[in-house]
Amino acid sequence: MPRFKCIVEYDGTHFVGWQRQLNGRSVQEAIEQAIEKIAEKKIIISGAGRTDAGVHAVHQVFHFDFNKDIDAKKITDALNFYLKNESISILKTELTNADFDSRRDAKLRIYKYVIINRESPLSIEKDRAWQLKIKLDEKKMNDAAQILIGTHDFTTFRSASCGAKSPIKTMEKINIFKKNDYIYSYFESQSFLQHQVRSMMGCIKLVGENKWAKKDLLDALNSKDRSKCASPAPAAGLYLENIFY
Repeated sequence: MPRFKCIVEYDGTHFVGWQRQLNGRSVQEAIEQAIEKIAEKKIIISGAGRTDAGVHAVHQVFHFDFNKDIDAKKITDALNFYLKNESISILKTELTNADFDSRRDAKLRIYKYVIINRESPLSIEKDRAWQLKIKLDEKKMNDAAQILIGTHDFTTFRSASCGAKSPIKTMEKINIFKKNDYIYSYFESQSFLQHQVRSMMGCIKLVGENKWAKKDLLDALNSKDRSKCASPAPAAGLYLENIFY
């Protein structure tokens, strides 16, 4: 049976996350319902990143096996037709190897976190960024964040419900910079723990407020203690930015 790979973007504001759940509508559920209308049977898709409720994606990847001989472009067009009332857009569909796995085969994932650092309330970006009125020092934030690069036990920054077998992850790169009122934070790793980026961002924000020093962030990391973590940053500012294979 042919296997297809899709690239999708979505606004996660009104979804309970990527993965199917009992407590509300997920991105996965919406896409599977659209595919079912084309395939005339139930088809399960597998995503590369399990984004949480309220988290967005600029470049999410999923794969599925399809029971019909159909052109990839027609799948893109048909899915976008059935998803036209959802905040979901299929950007590209392509035929892939029968053993391709969107999750296991990913070599690098990039997440972006957006802070808008201004006093005036948000309008357009209300559900797409974290507004902080107190002036942040993005240079201190970026400098402190570099201690998170490398292979570490990230227990401090994982959620209590995280199902990962190991808290050990390798952070390849972190880059934080400011452009006008926007502070952008990019995190690169092959994989992440549940709530890891939002938890790290919550701590890095304290450095930007001069409430924490670089050493406090290091102490939090080394403690391997969730209670030493700051409150996680809101989901609205987080984006799955890209995935490389």
